[in-house]
Amino acid sequence: QVQLVESGGGLVQAGGSLRLACAASGRPILGFAMTWFRQAPGKDREFVAQIGWNGATYYADSVKGRFTISRDIAKNMVYLQMNSLNSEDTAVYYCAAKVTFIDSKSYVKSNEYDYWGQGTQVTVSS
Repeated sequence: QVQLVESGGGLVQAGGSLRLACAASGRPILGFAMTWFRQAPGKDREFVAQIGWNGATYYADSVKGRFTISRDIAKNMVYLQMNSLNSEDTAVYYCAAKVTFIDSKSYVKSNEYDYWGQGTQVTVSS
């Protein structure tokens, strides 16, 4: 069993930055694809960024060049640095984990994931 707790959300002006954190407990994150999803009101949950067991990263086209996913294996933490935020980034951001062992391909569908955090709200004011 894995527990995920997100933090770092809040209200930021357009053009600003936020750093989200996901604290994992129960199992080391090395055997997982660790991913950030987001869900805006009235929209489906969408893939944002993933970091695989080997450190490989994947990004949605909408955030490429602005967001950076990273991890601290020793602390069992995953981060999402978000820069140049705009109103379309407003959403609840969720941390998710999928058991992958040494498979490093991207997993962009939310129903492929095994564990979820409770989410953290990010609001970008224009």
